[in-house]
Amino acid sequence: MGFGNRAHLRYNRRMISSTLEQARQLIAERVEVFARYRAQYRADEYKEAQLRREFLDPFFEALGWDVTNRQGLAEQFKEVVNEDALKIAGTTKAPDYAFRIGGVRKFFAEAKKPTVPLKTDREAAYQLRRYAWSAQLPLSILSDFEELAIYDCRARPFENDKASVGRIALFTFDQYLDRLPEIFDVFSKAAVLRGSFDQYAHAIKTKRGTSPVDAEFLKEIEGWRATLAKNIATLNPRLTIDEMNDAVQRTIDRIIFLRMAEDRGAEAYGQLLVISEAIPNEQRGDCFAKIARNDKRVRAIS
Repeated sequence: MGFGNRAHLRYNRRMISSTLEQARQLIAERVEVFARYRAQYRADEYKEAQLRREFLDPFFEALGWDVTNRQGLAEQFKEVVNEDALKIAGTTKAPDYAFRIGGVRKFFAEAKKPTVPLKTDREAAYQLRRYAWSAQLPLSILSDFEELAIYDCRARPFENDKASVGRIALFTFDQYLDRLPEIFDVFSKAAVLRGSFDQYAHAIKTKRGTSPVDAEFLKEIEGWRATLAKNIATLNPRLTIDEMNDAVQRTIDRIIFLRMAEDRGAEAYGQLLVISEAIPNEQRGDCFAKIARNDKRVRAIS
């Protein structure tokens, strides 16, 4: 199943041929228009909002998604949310499209102007992967219609990653019709409902470099644990091993508690950073104690 496995695609094509053919007709019309006026769409003055309205909205509608909520569904049940709110590092980001089933996100799509070279643009790839990785979505799409890139977003993204990192497939607009069965078989609404999206995501899960959010977070915590243990042992040489382990665990529990509270808007973002920056280097070991003294909720965490 998925990109490159044509035997499986022939099987599914017979099952969903009518819907696939409708998609082919709709996308063919958009491809023809884009090819005819391509130079105009690549001009600096052509806006991303225009691209979304004229090309990407119809493209995803051809895949069976109700992009404009023609069904009139309640907000929490919309199939597609434009500029969905997503919390990342205490700030709210807005992926261009969030595709959902029953209000549950399945994948994002991020739009760019055709002047952006998606094949090599690191910033665009990092943005999409960061959104999807933070939301724990396995696959997502980056497109300026001239090109369409599909990413496995389970590996933690880094700003200096090449645009090719995590990329499963890259299509140009003149390939859409030939490769449509592959795209349709994974990203159409019918495919998602049928379970093909999840099956494909699972099939590529073992790709080297894939690291889910929870696994990456646990690895990061282990790094904190080692650093804290060394620091506490140096400053408190009389502590027993059990006492030191308890101090390390309590500190980690309190940091995680604060970060969760900040992400949910219950606390102001960046308290530890603000306090640590206001304290001289030689006194920074007291920064958490300063919070604990003034906040009984933090002191209550055992």
